[in-house]
Amino acid sequence: MPVLNDSILRDLNSPYIFTPEQIRFYQTNRFIKLKHVLEPETLHFFNEAITERVAKMNTTTTNLKERDTYGKAFLQLFNLWREDELVKTLVFSKKLANIAAALMQVKGVRLYHDQALFKESGGGITPWHADQYYWPLETDKTVTAWIPLQETPLEMGPLEFSAGSHQIVEGRELAIGDESETIIQQKLRVTDFKHVIEAFDIGEVSYHSGWVFHRAGANTTGSMRKVMTIIYMDRDMRLKKPENSNQIHDWETWCPGAVPGEVINSPINPVLS
Repeated sequence: MPVLNDSILRDLNSPYIFTPEQIRFYQTNRFIKLKHVLEPETLHFFNEAITERVAKMNTTTTNLKERDTYGKAFLQLFNLWREDELVKTLVFSKKLANIAAALMQVKGVRLYHDQALFKESGGGITPWHADQYYWPLETDKTVTAWIPLQETPLEMGPLEFSAGSHQIVEGRELAIGDESETIIQQKLRVTDFKHVIEAFDIGEVSYHSGWVFHRAGANTTGSMRKVMTIIYMDRDMRLKKPENSNQIHDWETWCPGAVPGEVINSPINPVLS
């Protein structure tokens, strides 16, 4: 394991300079891909640290071919920051959190939760979906940082976006799966929203809002596609009354003790910016 040195810590906490055009792009499209957010040294370090932690936390033993569409999409591990001090330094990065606050145009952000998404060699698609279907949150001031831990070509299944699709209400009620892939894809085909499919360079990070529709292709390479994600919400976000069983689960799991109508200020939802 390489050492968490001062240059990596500086990288995690240094400012990221935006252009006004980038802020406007995000506000219009509710996603953005930003190059050179993190240095290669930083990504190599966390590739090793997160891979080691995922190996310890992963309990999936079912053969890839025997899983359903969701199970084939990725290995999914949550809140690594609570299990690993090294991973915590990435999740608590001031640079990443300040980017989230700047894009959403809020005074600060707090953590909803983190998750590692490792798409295995031969892993299937991640179906079209909108994340906020799962979240019992009062507003749409939410954003996910999608951080590839390696260069991610199209063959590895990088994240794809339907630019500006946060305006679409139809499909928001669908959990991720075969149905969401079919119905949302059909809906998006008859709209003017641009479907953005691009590779990710090393150090490139995307941010997308909770209601923008997105998906990922299959991993047809011989290597694992390793991604770390951090979900941020406005630091003044209030809990709403859950609208489905998934939101009840998220309330109990990621916002323990929070009260509907009040700011989500639980011990596992710290302010990061």
